[in-house]
Amino acid sequence: MNHFKKWINWASGYNPRKEMTLLMGAQYEPQIFGQLVERDQTLFISNSDTEKYFRPSRLPIKNTLFKNTQFFDPYYEVNYKEIKLPATLTRNPEETILNYFSILREAENLNQNQLGGCGTVGMAKLPFPIAYNFFTKDYHKRVSYNKYLQSFDGIGHLNLIKMNRLPDEKDIIPYFIELETIEGSSKGVTYFAYYYGYVQLKKEQNLYKIDQIKLYGEDFLCAAYHLWQHDAEAVVAIMYGEWCKLIKKQLPTKQDGYVKTIDFIGTDGADYRFIFYQLTNDTDVLISQFKKNAEGNWESIRIDPYQCLDNKA
Repeated sequence: MNHFKKWINWASGYNPRKEMTLLMGAQYEPQIFGQLVERDQTLFISNSDTEKYFRPSRLPIKNTLFKNTQFFDPYYEVNYKEIKLPATLTRNPEETILNYFSILREAENLNQNQLGGCGTVGMAKLPFPIAYNFFTKDYHKRVSYNKYLQSFDGIGHLNLIKMNRLPDEKDIIPYFIELETIEGSSKGVTYFAYYYGYVQLKKEQNLYKIDQIKLYGEDFLCAAYHLWQHDAEAVVAIMYGEWCKLIKKQLPTKQDGYVKTIDFIGTDGADYRFIFYQLTNDTDVLISQFKKNAEGNWESIRIDPYQCLDNKA
């Protein structure tokens, strides 16, 4: 298992024995922030502005490449096995992701139990067999087309609102993403739902294909009332300061859009940098950890704060 996968598995509480749940073609995991920590850290819970956790995204959407529906004309009544994607759609990793989600933006899979809309929505199910061909052969072995299609049950619309490339790991090219969906309901009205996660791409015959997607659902009521794991400053201060005794001085947070950077001077005299991404529900997710080496360059590290607790036990 490579370095990146280890990090994602640790952050998500991955259990290899648990049966995989599929959502929108991705491996779905429950929100990890809701896991209670058996420690009294209530002083770090901010109650000054709970309203911020209830507001949806105002970011412009990124998956807007196919504004002309003529793109879909050659694919009517064509089986997914007969589709050969134009090489121009997967020439580089960023184009692959943007094209994939641009195609899915026109897709819907509403059903009798999850209704919405006032007739045909977008291009209905036509985009799904096209999108399925953006995946590697290994993905196709793991997830059949029927399971892929079923994983979109209740989804009426899909927007890509955040996309950031992460450090490559050998033959894997990972990206962070955040999705905004409009989903049907038994009431016949639609609701917004948000997911964040990771896309892994691999090069296959000189084209960049998607090999895995993992998504986590965002909750809009948890952070407003409970815990402190949603707050980047508290995460650094508690997990890496109190638990690991690593922080000598924590510096003021720098924020650029939804990217939050926290630097601190370690008790070992070294400089550290932790990078968080702020989600639509205004909670913070730790993405990267760095330590400055003797040459003054930032090196990627992985410190598991729960091991610090285990060492104290």
